[in-house]
Amino acid sequence: MLKEIRYNTYSGLLMLFILLAALALTIWSIILAAGGQNIPMLITSIVLLVVEFFLLGGLYMVQPNEGKVLQLFGEYRGTDRQPGLRWANPFFSKKGVSLRVRNFESDKLKVNDLDGNPIEIAAVVVWRVVDTAEAVFQVDDYEDFVNIQSESALRGLASRFPYDHNEEDESGTISLRAHPVEVAEQLQKDIQARLDNAGVEVVEARISHLAYAPEIANAMLQRQQAAAIISARTRIVEGAVSMVEMALSKLSEREIVELDEERKAAMVSNLLVVLTADKATQPVVNTGSLY
Repeated sequence: MLKEIRYNTYSGLLMLFILLAALALTIWSIILAAGGQNIPMLITSIVLLVVEFFLLGGLYMVQPNEGKVLQLFGEYRGTDRQPGLRWANPFFSKKGVSLRVRNFESDKLKVNDLDGNPIEIAAVVVWRVVDTAEAVFQVDDYEDFVNIQSESALRGLASRFPYDHNEEDESGTISLRAHPVEVAEQLQKDIQARLDNAGVEVVEARISHLAYAPEIANAMLQRQQAAAIISARTRIVEGAVSMVEMALSKLSEREIVELDEERKAAMVSNLLVVLTADKATQPVVNTGSLY
């Protein structure tokens, strides 16, 4: 497995100045040799001129946050990360690799969650190249490799977790909708594990779209509404029972009225109806005895 090797090259500005000065002297010598009909000097100057033009081919530019992968006849020699005008062996082939932070958003994938429900899910992945040798030589196209492996990891993640928390499950299972931070951390780890051999670091990964598939969206919405109603009703009943208990206790402590069991039952029934009813209740004034 190839790992990145830093290659120290020469300053391009210095080499450009030296080569331009050498070209000027060589051209001047060609003019002198042609005027004086000095054939050996003329041939030597022309050869030097060709060599100097060839050496100019060793100049190349390195942008900030970029690396140049240097190869000599197919053999990896190193990577130059020094920005600016640089010079290296003209026989080197120089392939630029961006080291900048990049991101992409996956397509909306239709997968089944842990409970078998079809859902739609998409993610945003932020990544960058950290090892140019692995990115260039370990995979054929590292950008395409990142996209495909990220979507594959997203599919695997969605199938390991339920879409929503199951009220009957008290084990604290992580769900896609209720635990976005934990899911994002796990997604980042899953993608990074697939990209370690490609010289890529996953900076961040998070869910950008999450929904039930259209064919079950209405049914799941009704289920969520029913669960919300049950939860609200449960809280209302608990509060009503506490209020009735408090009312009976206060009446007994202050000796305001003495109620037998039958009257207590009637009072409890009336209070519960008032406290738990969906609509406003209509009071009935009783001016006589209950019996």
